[in-house]
Amino acid sequence: MLIREAKIDDIKQLHIVRNSVLENRLTDPARVTVNDYVEYLTERGRGCLCEVDREIVGFAIVDLQENNIWALFVTPTFEQQGIGRRLHNTMLTWYFAQTQENVWLTTSAGTRAELFYAKSGWSKVGVTAEGEIKFEMSYDNWNRRSNRKTLSVL
Repeated sequence: MLIREAKIDDIKQLHIVRNSVLENRLTDPARVTVNDYVEYLTERGRGCLCEVDREIVGFAIVDLQENNIWALFVTPTFEQQGIGRRLHNTMLTWYFAQTQENVWLTTSAGTRAELFYAKSGWSKVGVTAEGEIKFEMSYDNWNRRSNRKTLSVL
């Protein structure tokens, strides 16, 4: 298992992972374009991914302009193996090395993702107009949580 920075050449496989998930599915897969990935990876923030035997099985992308998590997905056949946790921790460690601004994300209610973020120390701060749960993580909360373990930054 390898965690590394996501690159432009990885976008096709990232999109395959994004469209493979069983929860928080895109109602219209064409809504997220190659240009969106390029912009988030090169202008807005940074991404990391997990490879197993040279296959991309999960990825995360954080947006420094909007201070949010744009993506965190693991292909279903690789769930429950700690990949999401490693991507989450790598992404947040990098994010908070860049800024002390709170970071936010949304996810569908009643999903494993909602439980994952709640258990990971994210605070529920509201519900979007679309009915998704909005979470936030503060710099101080992340530092308290991450000081308990050694985390790597890409």
